[in-house]
Amino acid sequence: MITRIDKNAVRQRRHLRVRKKISGTPECPRLSVYRSSKNIYVQFIDDVNGCTLASASTLEKSVKSEVAGKTKTEAAKVVGKIAAERAKEKGIATVVFDRGGYNYTGRVQAIADGAREAGLEF
Repeated sequence: MITRIDKNAVRQRRHLRVRKKISGTPECPRLSVYRSSKNIYVQFIDDVNGCTLASASTLEKSVKSEVAGKTKTEAAKVVGKIAAERAKEKGIATVVFDRGGYNYTGRVQAIADGAREAGLEF
């Protein structure tokens, strides 16, 4: 019998491997990305204190109206810009990008591009 590979388990292992090297501080938090089949979520995490400093996702009402009628990649770019603006309000200028075990292409890359356009440094 052929067993199907659990792609999410493989992604989680890859994420743990990356997380061994990446850590967020209050001055330079970790920009963490989670991608579901329909939505995308972004968080700025301070790993020293164990708290989320800012976040954004396609499920929020303010973002949902802005993203209506766009492709998922275009929506990810909008979420990246909004997340970066919220981080700027909190005084965050530089971040460490945590792609969450996903390949740096498509929606994950669009979030990074949107955040860079809004003025964040990686």
